[in-house]
Amino acid sequence: MLTKVYSASIQGIDAFPVTIETDGGAGSIFSIVGLPDTAVKESHLRMVSAITHSGVKFPRRGTTINLAPADIKKEGAAFDLPMAIGVLSAHNMIPSEHLADYMVMGELSLDGSVLPVKGALPMAVKARELGFKRLIVPVENVTEAAVVNKIEVYGVKNLMEAISLISDNSDMQPVRINTRELFAAGIQSFDLDFSEVKGQESVKRAFEVACAGGHNLLMIGSPGSGKSMMAKRIPSILPPLSLAEALETTKIHSVAGKLARGSMLMTSRPFRTPHHTVSPVALVGGGASPMPGEISLAHNGVLFLDEFPEFPRHVLEVLRQPIEDRIITVSRAKYTVNYPASFMLVASMNPCPCGYYGHPTKRCTCAPGAVSRYMNRISGPLLDRIDLQIEIQPVAFDDMADKTPAESSEEIRKRVVAARSIQQLRFQGEKGIHCNAQMNSRLLHKYAWPDEEGLAKLKERMTRLNMSARAFDRILRVARTIADLDNSENVLARHIAEAIGYRSLDRASYGSAF
Repeated sequence: MLTKVYSASIQGIDAFPVTIETDGGAGSIFSIVGLPDTAVKESHLRMVSAITHSGVKFPRRGTTINLAPADIKKEGAAFDLPMAIGVLSAHNMIPSEHLADYMVMGELSLDGSVLPVKGALPMAVKARELGFKRLIVPVENVTEAAVVNKIEVYGVKNLMEAISLISDNSDMQPVRINTRELFAAGIQSFDLDFSEVKGQESVKRAFEVACAGGHNLLMIGSPGSGKSMMAKRIPSILPPLSLAEALETTKIHSVAGKLARGSMLMTSRPFRTPHHTVSPVALVGGGASPMPGEISLAHNGVLFLDEFPEFPRHVLEVLRQPIEDRIITVSRAKYTVNYPASFMLVASMNPCPCGYYGHPTKRCTCAPGAVSRYMNRISGPLLDRIDLQIEIQPVAFDDMADKTPAESSEEIRKRVVAARSIQQLRFQGEKGIHCNAQMNSRLLHKYAWPDEEGLAKLKERMTRLNMSARAFDRILRVARTIADLDNSENVLARHIAEAIGYRSLDRASYGSAF
């Protein structure tokens, strides 16, 4: 008997349907075709043990399983459960009348229990798109998949529960979650707050500007000046995720297997901090079995690179294209996948190898030329793509001893959210543009062009500092954000002046004394 069971697999961050055709014919050969990888081929042994331990005798007649479409490689163990159901139905051991209503996924343990899989959320989205009425997933994935409405989602613990559902002999009820209520109830609480940061008012202002416009930020300061400590507090002042952003972010982390068991919808922006030994593939994504990298895991959030110059240069250079295009295309001989990459880059570094160049009280001990060589570890084109470059000085003793609470993250966040609201209204008719950092040249001329005084100031500084055309665009974007925080319709000279002040590394004299 020939039967069809429906499942799905992951390509990029989206799912594509897979039809598991099973023919229970004569003979004794068991074969799986349709470009299965090793994990799929090994499912035969898992199915035999799981079916046997579930109290059902594994059929010994010949069985052929085809995973369609046959020209796309099938990877992972998520096909175990649907293939087991296909084998049993093809040999008339369970009814097949309702198979067309279900999409099924799950890995089988040898004892018949069903183990969690990666990518349950995008698979659930695809099941709804294709019009399936019901979805069977491992019980650990059920709350993640149930975020998708208009489809009945069942979480099964073992093979027998899945068989009972398909045989219509179960009283199991689908899990239902009101996604909007869940999202609205998601209370964002942060362990770290800017009220704990003493002094550094100018740095906090730079952080506020960066978060208000979605700009990239580089901090240069000596050890102990608070770079990492302040960077970790950035999520507390970022605008909350929208529902669409939360779904997209959750999909990425679901595909990567980063969601905790029983989790549902991500309500906080991601904050990724890869170590400087990270490889280009781990940062960008891809690999033999393509997976999202750190850049995509930071989508709609922050990618924090501490000790920026310690990253290998060839690793840092892979950031250039995602920063501009906000999408990563990984092309290999056997596949091409796209990963979203709209993130806010935050980096920190020492000013020199010893860490004390420009320190107010400690002397730099670096050899002549060491500062320039250290800075040259970061290419000029990459630095040009970082909107705000700020120097951080150590906190004075009087500031550290001051017991007066500093401004809280909640107060800063209110101003950031207000500025973002202005930008959302401004760009509501522009596809793919949501904040000032994403403006192209046309939008810069339309919304960020300064008045005559500001343009003259910008021309004078750019000529004196020999800035690039990309730096010109970056200054205008930052100035537009500063104007939004100022609730100003036009970009004025004072906004341009502040934006220019955030380009510390554009000074030709930086590091020239050593």
